[in-house]
Amino acid sequence: MAKTGTTTQGLRAAIERSGYYPALVADAVEAAIGREAVVSYLVHQETTFDSDEVRRHITVLVLTGTRFIVSHTDEQPADSTAPASYASTSTESVRLSRISSVVVSRVVADPESYRPGTPPHEVVLTVGWGALSRIDMEPASCGDPNCEADHGYTGSTTADDLSLRISEAGDGPETVQQTLRFAQSLSEATAVSAR
Repeated sequence: MAKTGTTTQGLRAAIERSGYYPALVADAVEAAIGREAVVSYLVHQETTFDSDEVRRHITVLVLTGTRFIVSHTDEQPADSTAPASYASTSTESVRLSRISSVVVSRVVADPESYRPGTPPHEVVLTVGWGALSRIDMEPASCGDPNCEADHGYTGSTTADDLSLRISEAGDGPETVQQTLRFAQSLSEATAVSAR
């Protein structure tokens, strides 16, 4: 479930509608926002299945006039180190000028008959600001099929600080559209801050 909008009251209402520890999540997000006005937000709740456990997770993305705020809240089951279940929440505030990339990947069915404005079935929003990078490595070769020399490795580094997958099947078509609107707001804001 994801919701997007443009007001602090709307953000709080979306967090409360998620039903996922709303007081805890709202407290952490509002503390990170401080006195700034909310330009846009996206609230995404995700349920995952881990062996015989169901785990919930919520991500709240907030765009202010100067920052991109990311909040994650996870619940942890009771185990030998913790007698009762607990939740952990974290927030990160990133200056818009630090955002190096906003990538929106769209998946469409039947691309031959695609018409402009047709919503994708899935969207993956990836935002990079340099906190985390992924390195993909593979053995290098010289192109000679008979060569047995060791040419070392080649690879690429990709900024991968946040990646959020939203699908029509799992989250609904409106949520896909909401994610696209938030991504557009974020992309526009980073273009302005780069000037």
